[in-house]
Amino acid sequence: MLLGQAATRLLRRIRFPSQITSPARTTRNVFPFSLSEMKFSHQYGSGGYTWRMSQRNPCLWILLCGHAGILLGINANPVFAKEMPTQSSSENDIEGAGLAGLRKVEDDSIISNIHTSKWRVFTDNGRDLYSQGKLDEAERYFFSALQEAKEGFGERDPHVASACNNLAELYRVKKEFVKAEPLYLEAIKILEESFGSEDIRVGAAFRNLGQFYLMQRKLDEAHVCYEHALKIQGRVLGHDHADYSDTMYHLGTVLYLQGKEKDSEALIQNSIRILEEGGQGESSICLKRLRYLSQVYLKSNHPAEAENVQRKILHIMELSKGWNSLDTIVAAEGLALTLQSVGNLKEARELLERCLDARKTLLSEDHIQIGANMLHIARVAMLNSNQLRKLGISGASEELEKAKDLLDNSIRIARRVLDKLSKQKGNLRSNGAPGETRKDARVALIILLQSLNALGLLQITKQEDSQDSQKILNL
Repeated sequence: MLLGQAATRLLRRIRFPSQITSPARTTRNVFPFSLSEMKFSHQYGSGGYTWRMSQRNPCLWILLCGHAGILLGINANPVFAKEMPTQSSSENDIEGAGLAGLRKVEDDSIISNIHTSKWRVFTDNGRDLYSQGKLDEAERYFFSALQEAKEGFGERDPHVASACNNLAELYRVKKEFVKAEPLYLEAIKILEESFGSEDIRVGAAFRNLGQFYLMQRKLDEAHVCYEHALKIQGRVLGHDHADYSDTMYHLGTVLYLQGKEKDSEALIQNSIRILEEGGQGESSICLKRLRYLSQVYLKSNHPAEAENVQRKILHIMELSKGWNSLDTIVAAEGLALTLQSVGNLKEARELLERCLDARKTLLSEDHIQIGANMLHIARVAMLNSNQLRKLGISGASEELEKAKDLLDNSIRIARRVLDKLSKQKGNLRSNGAPGETRKDARVALIILLQSLNALGLLQITKQEDSQDSQKILNL
C-alpha cells in the first residue's frame, strides 16, 4: 500500500506533454524562462491617450500596435499587452507545462552544468534590465543566454528556442526587424524538430511570429501565422479555450486590416462569445474586444450594430464601476456620438449632459475633457436647431444660443490649457516627459480648432436666419 501511494505521488509530479490537452490544465506560458508576462516600464510605439479622444474616429492600426512592445517571450498571448488576464500560472505549473519532456531524463534529474547555470543567470538579468527599459544592456545578456543555452543544452534543445525567442522579442521592441526574424524562425524550427509541427508550443511560436509581422503591417504573413496557430490551438486546447479565443480575435483584426470585414466581424464576435461563455464577459479583455468591434462596425457603416455593442459596454461599465469612473463616462460618450450620427439627438444629448455633470465632479473645471464634452453638446444643439427650423417649430434660436455659450466655454478652456502647457513645456522636457506635453497640446489644439469651426458655422446660420426674417418683414 505504501508503495502504491508513493507511485501515485510520483505520477502526479511528472506531467507528460502528450497528455496536456485539457484546457483547464494548459498554462499560458509554454516555455521556461521566457518573459511571458513581464511589463515594460519604458513605452515604445505610439501609445494612446488616457482619455480616448478617438472614440468617433479611431485609428485601428494604432489600437493594434500601440502596445506591441510591452510583453516579451513566447506564450499563448504576446499581443495586446493590456488585454492579458491578470492571473498568472504558478512557477511549478509553468515548469510542468514548459519543461515536461524537455529536460527530463530517466532518473528524473534535470540537466545542470556551468552553461545552464549561466543561462539562467543571464536570462534573469536580461529580464530585469528589460523591465527597466535598459534594452541595450538586456540585449547583451539575452545574447549571452542564447550562447550558454547552446553550450549547456545542445544546439537543437527547446531551451535554445526559448533563448532565440527572448532575443527576437527584444529586437522586435527595438524595431530591429532584420535581426529578429531569423531568430523567430529558428525557434519554430527547433520546436518542430523537438515536438512535432502540431505541438502547442509550436502554435505559440507561430502566434509570436504573427505579432512580429503584424507590427510591420505584413498582413499576409501575419494572417498565415495566426491561422496556423489557431488550428493548432483548436486541436490541442479545444474551441472554448481562452487562448484559442485570443488568437481568433487577433486573426480577426488582421482580416479587418486586409479589408475582409465580414470574416473579421465573425471571428471577433466568436472570440467575445467564448469569453462570455467562459464567465469572462465583464473582464477588461472582453470589454476591449467589444470596443474594437464597435469601431469596426462604425468604420463599416453599420451604426445600428455599433450602437448595440456600445449599449452593452455601457451597461457593463455602469454595473462594475458606476458613474464615478471616467471609463464609464467615455463609454457613454461613445454611445452618445453614435446616437447623434443616426439622428437620435434627444438621447444623445441626455447622455452627453450626464457625462458633463459626471466629469465636473471628477475633474477640474478647466480640464480639456470638459471642453470637449461641451463641444459635443453644442453640436447636438446645432443639429436640433436645424431640425426645429425645418419643421417650423419654435425654439431654434434658443438652441443656437445654448450652443454658442457652450462653444465659447470650450474655446476658453482649450486656450487656457494650451497657455498652461506652453508655460510648462520647458519644465516637463527637463523632467523627461515632453511626449505627454505634445499629446496634451495636440488634443487641446484639436478641440480649439473644432470649436472655432463650429462657432463659425453657428454664426453663419444665425446670419442666414436674420436675413430670412428681414425678408419676411419686408414682405
